[in-house]
Amino acid sequence: MKIAYFDCFSGISGDMILSALVDAGLEFEVLKEELKKLPVADYELKHEKVIKKGIAGTKIGVITTAEVESLSKMIELVEKSTLEDEIKQKANEILYRMIEAETKVHSNLKSKIQNPKSKINEVHFHELSSLDTIIDVVGAVIGIKKLGIEEVYSSPLNIGGGMIKMSHGMFPAPGPATCELLKGVPIYSTGLDKELTTPTGAAIISSFATKFGHLPAMKISVTGYGAGDFELNQQSNLLRVIIGEANKIEGDVVTLIETNIDDLNPQIYEYCFERLFEAGALDVYLTPIIMKKSRPGIILSVISSLDKVDELINIIFKETTSTGIRLQETLWKKLTREIIEIETQWGKIKAKKVTFAGGTKLIPEYEVCKKIAKEKNIPLKEVYSLYPTA
Repeated sequence: MKIAYFDCFSGISGDMILSALVDAGLEFEVLKEELKKLPVADYELKHEKVIKKGIAGTKIGVITTAEVESLSKMIELVEKSTLEDEIKQKANEILYRMIEAETKVHSNLKSKIQNPKSKINEVHFHELSSLDTIIDVVGAVIGIKKLGIEEVYSSPLNIGGGMIKMSHGMFPAPGPATCELLKGVPIYSTGLDKELTTPTGAAIISSFATKFGHLPAMKISVTGYGAGDFELNQQSNLLRVIIGEANKIEGDVVTLIETNIDDLNPQIYEYCFERLFEAGALDVYLTPIIMKKSRPGIILSVISSLDKVDELINIIFKETTSTGIRLQETLWKKLTREIIEIETQWGKIKAKKVTFAGGTKLIPEYEVCKKIAKEKNIPLKEVYSLYPTA
């Protein structure tokens, strides 16, 4: 599977995404021809190579003074275009998320949009009304599709700092719309007095990326660098995109949360497990141990993605008698898997298809098998025997 990892050490913007994709192999002429399918004029697409702190990158610029008066017009332009349906759908998904963010943060519209289409004419882009917004959004969608990228990953986002000029006055970075668009996304700041992550960049990457964290296990085929507008004192103002083939055995950096417990009613563990899984735990298990003074105890172990650690720790403290927790970052290797349906004498039933170096194997879904065994009054092992091994 072809994947892309966006390394946002200097933030991310719409034009940096577009520039990085061109630098990674998206043909500029193909991009221009595709963008001509939008019913817009009054702009010129500029392509140049630049150097940022000794590193070469690509800079794609949209030269225009034109503005689009509302998000309604932007979405109308996409819908009226001759772009592929898949590109239209993804571009409008991004634009709808931008309108929801703008709607929530501006006081002239008091409530969050429940049906974006119904109030779309009320929303004006303020900082996002230039024509280059729609070019960046649609261009990014075109680039990811044309490069054959099937899945997108991203690093945490460097959002910068300082004050930014908005139509309503000065405001600290990140701007309000950017904050809305980055709910649930890991961010950080190195203290640079610049807005490094823009609303358009935030909308695009948060709509595409399925995971935010460390570089995934992959075989690199190409790396591209997209340049930002200004110079930074201590680092290159570049967005790096790394494109390649995902390893069959995927790897994620996860956190192992552990605590020793010797004074908890064992009936409580089941409820604790439910709470932890509902909150996003990847796995939860118990290990019997002998503690000091030969007291029997239990190690409660929870495997968590990096962004869920604090929430899961709070559940452990709330639901158990634990007063201390150990944390350890570790690499979690897992095989590529997908849920498929197979035909049986009782109709289609689900199974997990796992891919590894030597081929594939099917793992039955326990709850599905259990349900069939009960309904048909047959042994559970008989249901399992219906599943092929590969």
